[in-house]
Parts: sequence; structure tokens; C-alpha cells
Amino acid sequence: QAQLVESGGGLVQAGGSLRLSCAASGRTFRTYVMGWFRQAPGKEREFVAAITGSGSSTYYADSVKGRFTISRDNAKNTVYLQMNSLKPEDTAVYYCAAAQVFLVVARGYDYWGQGTQVTVSS
Repeated sequence: QAQLVESGGGLVQAGGSLRLSCAASGRTFRTYVMGWFRQAPGKEREFVAAITGSGSSTYYADSVKGRFTISRDNAKNTVYLQMNSLKPEDTAVYYCAAAQVFLVVARGYDYWGQGTQVTVSS
């Protein structure tokens, strides 16, 4: 069973950058697809980005494409989300999640972190 812990959230001005990290426990980290999701107040949780176990393939939501980059370091059991050119509409709680297959829907992910708050001021 994987345990996920996010970090790196905070308050940033529009146009700024943040890098989120998600540290995973367990020796099978490299076998999991890792995803990032976010949830703003009053809205449903939405897909942000995903990366395959090897890191060879990634996929992004249209709203973040070209601004966010997902990556992973399997030696460190960690997945990252580099967020550039942040906008106020990126404000949300960001969650990392692990799945056995490549998915862009939240319900297919097996394990979730507790979330980290990202607030972008205008």
C-alpha cells in the first residue's frame, strides 16, 4: 500500500512559479502511474497531469499545457509538478495520486495524498 505526502504549496503572485513534490512510500513506486489533481472551493476535483511509471510519457489538461511540467525521480520515490506562469484560476488544493493504469479521471486512482494548498494572487 502506497502512502503519498505532498509539499511545496504556498502563496504566489500571478505569473510566478511553484514546484510541488509528492513523496511516496513503498518499493513499487516505479510501477505506478502518478497523477496530479486539483480541487478549488465549490468545484469538482479535476485532472492536471499524469506520468507513466518510467516517466517516458506524460499527459496534461489543456488548462495547464505549456505552463506545468510533471516529472518523477524513481530513485527518490518522488513525483514533481513544476508550475510556471501561474494564474489566479490555478488556486486550489493540489493532490497527487497513484494508479495501476494510465488514467485522467480521479476515480481510477488507488492512493491519494492529503493535498497541498496553492494560492495565486492577482
